Formats: sequence, C-alpha cells, structure tokens
Amino acid sequence: MNTAVFLAALPGSFLSPGVLMVMIVIVMILSLYAQFRVSSVYNKNAKIPSRGRITGREAAEAVMSRAGVADVEIDETEGHLTDHYDPINKRLVLSSENYHGTSLAALGVAAHEAGHAIQHKIGYSMLHLRMALVPATNIVSRVLPVIMVVGFMFARGLSGMLLDVAILCYAVLTLFQLVTLPVEFDASRRAKVQLVELGIIDRDEMPGVEQTLSAAALTYVAAFVSSLLYLLYLFSSRRD
Repeated sequence: MNTAVFLAALPGSFLSPGVLMVMIVIVMILSLYAQFRVSSVYNKNAKIPSRGRITGREAAEAVMSRAGVADVEIDETEGHLTDHYDPINKRLVLSSENYHGTSLAALGVAAHEAGHAIQHKIGYSMLHLRMALVPATNIVSRVLPVIMVVGFMFARGLSGMLLDVAILCYAVLTLFQLVTLPVEFDASRRAKVQLVELGIIDRDEMPGVEQTLSAAALTYVAAFVSSLLYLLYLFSSRRD
C-alpha cells in the first residue's frame, strides 16, 4: 500500500498539517528515489558484459554448488526484475534478462538470489523469521485497504477499534520490513564474496555489482521507513 496516499487520506491526529505534509513529502521522495535509483543503476550495469561471459543461471548454480546447495531448482520467468528465491518450493527464479544475461547486473542479481538459498540451507535465523511472518503479512496487506475505505467513507477517519486494527496491521508490516533488511544485506554480502572467490568476475568489475545490489537494497530501506513513519502517525492519532 502507498503510505503517502494513506497518510493524506486519513484525518485525525495532533500532528500539525505542516508536520504531516513533511512526512508525506519524505515518504514520497524516498520511495521515488529508491525506484529511480534501482532502475537507472540496473539499466546501466545491464549494458556492461562481464569478462567471463558466464550467464546469471550459471553464476547462481556455481554459488549454490560451492555452498553445497543441491536441491534448489533454477527457473526462468518473464518480467523485469522479477527475480526471487522461493524457500517453500526451493526454487530460485530469475527473469529472462538475468537468467541468460552475462552483464554485471545479471550476475549480481543471480548471485544475490543464490545467497538466499544459502541462507535457507544454513538455517539463517532472520530468513526463517521472515518466512514465519509472511502469512500474517499477507493477511494484513489485504485487511488494510478495507480499513482505509471503511474509515474514510463511514467513520470520517480512523478511530476506536478501526484505529487499533490499523496500528496492529502496520506494526506487522513494519516488523516484516525491518526483518527483511538484514536478510537482503546478508544475501548481497554472500553474493559479492562468492562472485570474486569463484572467479566469476574480476575484482575491478565489482563496483558494477556493488552498485546494483546497493540500489536494490535501498528499496527495502525505503519500504521500512515508509511503514515506520505511518505507524508513528497512527500512534499519534491514538493519543490525540
């Protein structure tokens, strides 16, 4: 859910209009910058081929093989930056451009997703905590739009039980986004180490990979800040 829109749509807080506007602007700027940054950096490094000409699929396979991960399937999917690791079905899914691509961006993304597979194998605690939070996060993501509509149309803002439910929902979302940060940072760290140690890229090629992964990480930071700001806004409304 777009936090900036949610903030603007819901009245009822001791926060002054000026402070509320600043919060909305901060969220909007951070979110837009994160999306712009990841898109521009990825597109830039997607045009830079690695010297080894290894594909993203081959890189992911090599990284997992070295860590002893042999039970994860690598699949191709459509779309732009739709890459992800599915811990339930043990599937590492790469978009076509990264599955077949040999660019620095493709290798960075593929190795990053392989980093999640390694986390799963070694029992990385934060990954398992995030997995445990997924069902609750999915539920509150469906509940929040209903709360917003009901509050806006019938209650003229959130109050009473509706406000308490909204706080609970956003607390879950904020916790999920917080737990996501170390999971993503750790996967990127593993990716960068393995790409060099396996000789998939040379050290002087690492800046392109680091830029790609750092830009992607910024989107998770933006999501956390957005959730946290709105949670604080809801708490301020409750105390009003």
